[in-house]
Amino acid sequence: MRFLIVGLGNIGDKYSGTRHNIGFTILDEVAREFSSDFSVQKLGLISTFTYSSNSVVLLKPSTYMNMSGKSVRYWMGKKKIDLENILIITDDIFLPFGRFRLKTKGSSGGHNGLGSIEEFLNTTEYPRFRFGVGNDFLKGSQIDHVLGKWDLHEIEELKEGVKKSVLAVKSFLKFGLSKTMNDFNKKML
Repeated sequence: MRFLIVGLGNIGDKYSGTRHNIGFTILDEVAREFSSDFSVQKLGLISTFTYSSNSVVLLKPSTYMNMSGKSVRYWMGKKKIDLENILIITDDIFLPFGRFRLKTKGSSGGHNGLGSIEEFLNTTEYPRFRFGVGNDFLKGSQIDHVLGKWDLHEIEELKEGVKKSVLAVKSFLKFGLSKTMNDFNKKML
C-alpha cells in the first residue's frame, strides 16, 4: 500500500519551532526514525521510505498553511494515494497541550490548513492527527500563541509528546486508523 503523511506548518526559519509547525516537527522525527532525508520538490519537502511493506511519502507543504490543500492534492495524485491512506498532522488549540487525537473526519475547526485541504479535496472525510498546543492565551491573541515558540516549561514535555506521536504514525502505517485511534487517543504526556 501507499501512504501519504502530511505535517502542516509554514516554511522558513521565522516559523521553525512554533506551535503552528508541530506537523513539521513530528515529520522530522518520523524521517529521522527511518533515516530518511527531505528533498525540495514541487509544492513541498518530500521524504520517502518503506515500512512494514508499505511505501510511505512524508510531505511538508511549501505552500504555507493557507494553501496546504494544493500540495496535498498534487502529491495524492502524483503518488496515486487513496484518501483513507493519508494522515494530516496539525496543531489544535482546542486540545490541552500534549494530548493528541486521531479522527476519521471532521470540520476544520477554524484551522486554515485543514480548511484548505477540505477545499482542495472537496471533503471533510480524511484521517487527521491533531496535536494539542493548548489555549493558554488572552482573548484576541490566538495568532500570537500558535505562531509563538514553545515555552521553556513545555520543551521537555514536547519531546515526549513528539516521541509518542511518532509511535502513533508508525501504528497508523502498520495497523490502520481504527486500531491506532483505540490505542492512542487517550494518551497524555
